[in-house]
Amino acid sequence: MGFKFTEENLQRIEAVRKKYPTALAAVMPVIYIAQEQNGYLSNEAMEEIASVLSIDKVNVLSVVTFYTMYHTKPMGKYHVQVCTNVSCMLRGGYEIWDQVKGKLGLDHMQVSEDRKFSLEEVECMGACGYAPMLAVNEDYFENLTKEKVEEILDSLK
Repeated sequence: MGFKFTEENLQRIEAVRKKYPTALAAVMPVIYIAQEQNGYLSNEAMEEIASVLSIDKVNVLSVVTFYTMYHTKPMGKYHVQVCTNVSCMLRGGYEIWDQVKGKLGLDHMQVSEDRKFSLEEVECMGACGYAPMLAVNEDYFENLTKEKVEEILDSLK
């Protein structure tokens, strides 16, 4: 069965669409609405986004595949992202990455069998002055130590 937006989400999309000068300019928030509804962005969801906005599917696909906040496969209930870009790397980002991988028993873009956790190594999360950092879903954690990481991960179980 294909993806269709709920009536409530169609209303949200209409409100979002009014904030932008063109439909293409509204693509990012509409993609996010689809991901919230479906849990990830299937081909059917991307086709529906393109249809609702009257844009080419390639415009949707190019945005979805560029940004790490969009997922083309189901992720865990807790999607953990660890930054290993330069600022984070210099302040222990790879040690944090190794710690999280070991604790969760996952590698990049893997999902636990119970679908509780997924893990992603990311390039930059825009908190270079507060490195190292990680995110769990939409919650950001900065100035990490190994102890703080243990507390964060233990709080999710």
